[in-house]
Amino acid sequence: QAPIKATCEDMSCKTGFPEDVHSAVVSRSVHGGQPLLNVRFQSCDGNKKIHFGSSEPEDFRVGEDGVVYAERSFQLSAEPTEFVVSAQDKETQEEWQMRVKLTPEPAFAGASEKDQKKIEDIVFPWQQYKHSSPLKRQKRDWVIPPINLPENSRGPFPQELVRIRSDRDKSLSLRYSVTGPGADQPPTGIFIINPISGQLSVTKPLDREQIASFHLRAHAVDVNGNQVENPIDIVINVIDMNDNRPEFLHQVWNGTVPEGSKPGTYVMTVTAIDADDPNAQNGMLRYRILSQAPSSPSPNMFTINNETGDIITVAAGLDREKVQQYTLIIQATDMEGNPTYGLSNTATAVITVTDVNDNPPEFTAMTFYGEVPENRVDVIVANLTVTDKDQPHTPAWNAMYRMTGGDPTGRFTILTDPNSNDGLVTVVKPIDFETNRMFVLTVAAENQVPLAKGIQHPPQSTATVSITVIDVNESPYFVPNPKLVRQEEGLLAGSVLTTFTAQDPDRYMQQTSLRYSKLSDPANWLKIDPVNGQITTTAVLDRESIYVQNNMYNATFLASDNGIPPMSGTGTLQIYLLDINDNAPQVNPKEATTCETLQPNAINITAVDPDIDPNAGPFAFELPETPASIKRNWTIVRISGDHAQLSLRIRFLEAGIYDVPIVITDSGNPHASSTSVLKVKVCQCDINGDCTDVDRIVGAGLGTGAIIAILLCIIILLILVLMFVVWMKRRDKERQAKQLLIDPEDDVRDNILKYDEEGGGEEDQDYDLSQLQQPDTVEPDAIKPVGIRRLDERPIHAEPQYPVRSAAPHPGDIGDFINEGLKAADNDPTAPPYDSLLVFDYEGSGSTAGSLSSLNSSSSGGEQDYDYLNDWGPRFKKLADMYGGGDD
Repeated sequence: QAPIKATCEDMSCKTGFPEDVHSAVVSRSVHGGQPLLNVRFQSCDGNKKIHFGSSEPEDFRVGEDGVVYAERSFQLSAEPTEFVVSAQDKETQEEWQMRVKLTPEPAFAGASEKDQKKIEDIVFPWQQYKHSSPLKRQKRDWVIPPINLPENSRGPFPQELVRIRSDRDKSLSLRYSVTGPGADQPPTGIFIINPISGQLSVTKPLDREQIASFHLRAHAVDVNGNQVENPIDIVINVIDMNDNRPEFLHQVWNGTVPEGSKPGTYVMTVTAIDADDPNAQNGMLRYRILSQAPSSPSPNMFTINNETGDIITVAAGLDREKVQQYTLIIQATDMEGNPTYGLSNTATAVITVTDVNDNPPEFTAMTFYGEVPENRVDVIVANLTVTDKDQPHTPAWNAMYRMTGGDPTGRFTILTDPNSNDGLVTVVKPIDFETNRMFVLTVAAENQVPLAKGIQHPPQSTATVSITVIDVNESPYFVPNPKLVRQEEGLLAGSVLTTFTAQDPDRYMQQTSLRYSKLSDPANWLKIDPVNGQITTTAVLDRESIYVQNNMYNATFLASDNGIPPMSGTGTLQIYLLDINDNAPQVNPKEATTCETLQPNAINITAVDPDIDPNAGPFAFELPETPASIKRNWTIVRISGDHAQLSLRIRFLEAGIYDVPIVITDSGNPHASSTSVLKVKVCQCDINGDCTDVDRIVGAGLGTGAIIAILLCIIILLILVLMFVVWMKRRDKERQAKQLLIDPEDDVRDNILKYDEEGGGEEDQDYDLSQLQQPDTVEPDAIKPVGIRRLDERPIHAEPQYPVRSAAPHPGDIGDFINEGLKAADNDPTAPPYDSLLVFDYEGSGSTAGSLSSLNSSSSGGEQDYDYLNDWGPRFKKLADMYGGGDD
C-alpha cells in the first residue's frame, strides 16, 4: 500500500454532497451485505431528516448513516461501476444527487514481504489553501484503498495495520480516533487506534465467515475536541483462508433408477457447501465416487460430475431381480479437488433400482380344471395360479386375465385376487346342463402395464380351463307365464275356464308327472286339477268385484315335481273380464235440499253405473206415473249423458221431506233400468236461496233419534248445573255450623275478648270499638226457658233474664259474627236462659289464680305490703302509688 494524499477546499456551509463524483476502490469480489464506502452529506441545519437512495437498488443500498452496502454477491468487472446516490429531505422533499464510481482493487501479487510488513501512512487531505481568498474547492482525485487482512492470523496482537496522521499535527496537538463496527460498535474492540500517534491495530484474529469486511471512519480533533479534519473512510477486507471443510447438505442421499436403463441415464444430484469464499479456490469443490457396493455386474456402474454432483449411469446391466440397491460413497474436496491441499468430506448415496415390466406372468400349469352346478351364478369354479419375477404388488406384477376362446355367450369372468395374484374363474350367467355339459376356456395372463420394449410373452402366459357342468333338479316352469284368458263376467260356477300346465326342464332325470295346486286366488273363484292342470270356476265371475283391477283378475298356481330335492315353480293366470250389462244405474246423491218456492229450486243429480261402455251412459231420466203427485209437483230435465236436473213444477211446496222416485235407464243391450228414490228436503229460504237456521237443521238430515239425543244432552247438562248449585249452598251451611261448634280451646271468640293481656300502651289501641257496641233494643218477652246447662255455664248465680237482641245489622265482620251467634242461641233449645254473649267473660272453673274480688275490699288491703311494686319499674308506678304509698 502506498500513502495517498488528497486535498480539497472547504467553502461556506452549503447543504448537499461535498462533491459531485465520489470514487472508491473496492475488492473485485463483493458479498451481499458488505459495506463498500461511506458518502458524506453536509447539512447546515442539523435537524433535517435525510433519506438516502440508490439508482441501482438491486445491487446497492444506502443506509441512513450514509454507508453504501452491497445488496447481493457479484464480481466487479474490470471497468469502473457507476451508480447515483440521492439524498432527499423528508419534510421539504428537496433532493440532491452524487455519482459514485467503484473501481476494482488492483492486484498486489508482486509486493515483497518487506513491502507488506511496512506500515503505511494515511494522510488526511488538505481542507483549504491558506493564502487564497475566497476559498476554492479542489476536486478529490484519490481515495484510500481497502486494507487487506488475512483471517486466522496468529499475531502477535495487537498487530499494527496503518498509521493515520494529519499535516496539521505539526502546528497543533491532535487526537486520533476510529468509529464504526469493530471499533466502538459491535463487535467492539477488534480495532484500536493510538490517539497520539494514530497507529491503527487489530487486537485478535479475524474470521471471514463471520465478517468479511469492516468499514471504519477515522477522525482527527484538537485537544479541545474540535474537528480539524474531515473524517476519512477506511475499509478493511478479511482475506479468506482454507479453514472450512466441505459439508454435504445430507449425510445420506436417496435416488432411484429404472432397471435396464441405458448408460448416461440421470440418477440424482448430491450437493455439498463450503463456508470459505466460493469464488476462491478455498470454496471450489470437486466430487468423486470412492466406492460402490455391490460391485456387480460392474464395479463402475455409476459416475459423478465432479463440479455439479450429478450422478449418472455409465454401464448397462441394471437388473432389479439381481441387485435391488446400490450404495455409493461420495467425496467432496475443496481447493478444486487438490488432494494435497484440499479439505474433504464424504456422504452416502443410496440408489434403488426400480422395477420395470421385464418379466411376463407365467401359469404354473397348462390346464386347470373346475366344475359348477347348473343355474348357479357368482360361483368360483377354478383358481388360476401364475408366477411373476417383478416386484410384488406393483403394476408390473399385478396380473390381468383375458379369455381368448371357449365362452362365446359370456357366461364366465376372471377376477384377480389382489393378494395372491391368482385368477378366479367365476360364473356370471346361469348354465343349463341340458344345453352345455362342459366348457373349455382359453385364458391369457397379462400385467397392468405393457412389457418392456423387446420382451415378448412366452407360451406359459396362456392356459386352458376345463369346466364340467353338474346336473341338478330344476324347477318346473309354466308356459306361457303369465297366461292371459279373456272371459265375459257372469260365468257360472263349475264352468271350465282353461288349462294351465307346466314343463319340467330335467330331461335326463327319472321323475313322475307334475302336480298342480292353487297358490293365490283372492276372490276364491277358481280351482285347478292337480294332475292335468284344468282350471274351473267355483263362483260367478264378477267384473265389478273389488279384486278386479282394470278388468284384470290375477291368480297364481304352483307346479311341483318329486325330484331330490323337490322343486316347484309358479305361474300367473290373468283373466280379462269382459263387461255385461248386469248392473242398473243409481241416482247420486241420495239426498238433496231445495226451497219452497219455484225459484231457485233446481237439484242436480248424476247417474252412477258400475258397468262400463257400452253398458253405461248416456242415461235416460224420467219420473214414474205413480203416484200422480210426483209428476204434479216435480219435473226432471236431462242436461247431459250422465246428469239431470230436478226442480219444482208448482210455485210453492210446503216445507218437509219428500221421497221422489226417479227411473234411470242405461244404454246397454238389453237396457237395464232402476227406480232410485231421491230424498228431497224442502225448506224456507232467505233472499240468497239458503235455508234458515231451523230449516237448515232439518235440511241437514237430522232424524228423530239425533234430535232426541241432543235434547237428552241438554237436560243432563242442566241437571249437572243444578246439582252443583245445591252442593255449593249445602257446603256454605255446613261451614257456618262448624264456626259455632268449634272446640272451646280453638274457638275464635276467645281471641276477641282476651282481657288478660294489657297490650302495648295507648298507641297500640287504635281499634274500631263501634263494632263491639251492644244493640239498643231490649225485648224482655223473648227470654229463653231454662234448659240443659252447658259446661261453660256459670253455676252459682241465679240466671238473669236478658232481653233478646235486636236483629238490626251492624257493620263489619264482628257485628255479623255476633248477630249470627245471637240467632244460633235463640234457636238452640239447649241454650242457657241468658245471653250467649256472656260466655265470653267466663273462663271456666278450677283456676289456679286467686279471686280478684279482694281488690275491692278495704279490710284486706292494709294487711299486705305492696312496697315491692316500686321495684317493678315505671309501668307499675301508678299501682305502687295507690297501694304502696302508706295511708294516703
